Amino acid sequence: MLTVSVLLAVLLILLMVATPVAARGFVQGITIDVDGEDYYLAEVIVENDVIGHYWVQAGPKQLVGKHYNDYYNGQPFWSDDAPENELLYVVHGIIDTWTEDKAEMYVSRGYMHYHELVAISDGTPHPNKVVWLKHTARTRFTFTAMGMERNVTPGIDWEFMPNWEMPYPPPP
Repeated sequence: MLTVSVLLAVLLILLMVATPVAARGFVQGITIDVDGEDYYLAEVIVENDVIGHYWVQAGPKQLVGKHYNDYYNGQPFWSDDAPENELLYVVHGIIDTWTEDKAEMYVSRGYMHYHELVAISDGTPHPNKVVWLKHTARTRFTFTAMGMERNVTPGIDWEFMPNWEMPYPPPP
């Protein structure tokens, strides 16, 4: 016999699946509060974000994201073989400084990628903080974005566009 808590959990999951992403607080082109100032993620393509990215700020130093296989100019952006609107990744982001030691520590925990933060007020990059990102694949698909092609399996994507070796801020 199912307990009340199990039934409530199942109902919550069903509601989340049936409710559009934006209605659950996830937005594309998120404004991120970093130490009382508003920022957005660098490397944007549309609407202050990348195609198929949806985010919510989960605390002063964390983001949670969902990456869907959205289309751009009539073509799938992330994967040629995943269905349109397929949830490809759940992403955990940590807002922290960039140092070589932190890069090594974060990559060892699956945070293979980072985005720079850009001030909404004047377009300048944050002087020392980035968003470290861990991408957890939800399904099997072929990653075909930005001229790359590789197979992705469910779990932490240890090959997700690693840029942690690039120092931040870049050398002059």
